[in-house]
Amino acid sequence: MLKKLFKKDNIKVNFNHLINKKALESLLGFKIKNKILYLKALTHSSFIETHPELEKSNERLEFLGDSVLNLVVAHYLFEKYRNEGEGFLTKVRASLVNRNRLYEIAEKLNLKDFLLYNEKYVDKNDEGFKTILADTLEALIGAIFSDRGFNVASEFIIKKIIKPYEKNHEYLIDTNYKGQLLEFTHANKLQTPKYVVISEEGPEHKKVFVVDVYIGNEKMGTGKGKNKKTAEQNASRIALMKLSKNLD
Repeated sequence: MLKKLFKKDNIKVNFNHLINKKALESLLGFKIKNKILYLKALTHSSFIETHPELEKSNERLEFLGDSVLNLVVAHYLFEKYRNEGEGFLTKVRASLVNRNRLYEIAEKLNLKDFLLYNEKYVDKNDEGFKTILADTLEALIGAIFSDRGFNVASEFIIKKIIKPYEKNHEYLIDTNYKGQLLEFTHANKLQTPKYVVISEEGPEHKKVFVVDVYIGNEKMGTGKGKNKKTAEQNASRIALMKLSKNLD
């Protein structure tokens, strides 16, 4: 029944991987019990458009996986950095679970080869596909938690998400440039940064935002991104570089 369900020309499917229990177990590193959970985790909402029989995409599992991920990372950091305060722990957790980091992990796991999506609505070369893969990783965590429980999910998160970056302490690098800029201005008694959207370029599904950041009346940086948040972060990074040079 499931094999018939996925035989449509305009759908990108790697169904053999999805029904191959050994392939999934090799990827995840443990025995799976309920393959349907993983099928749901790997189903993007665009796929439902042509396969309403599936009823639901991976969005609910993504919600669950996001919560499990944050809890596991928080507990790991809480135990590892016993002398650090809440501010440090919050920053490091944010670094570990941000979209770019999750996308990198999803790429290493080759989740795009398992993902069910409709090519009519989703372009795998588009910047937005990174968010889709990051969300899929969270949904996969939700499936693992539902299928095998908290301990197995925790082991997966530590092995696949935390450990790869622990050797070089990469997750200690603060990439929240907007937060850093705010702290810098407060510490140096400067005016609070103000962000101004200059333009929104491109079609609706592929927009590029351009944002300027001002401190007082002086423009300190311009950033671009697929959304306002990314553009603001990029503008803040440039502003910090400019301010650092002024201090030298």
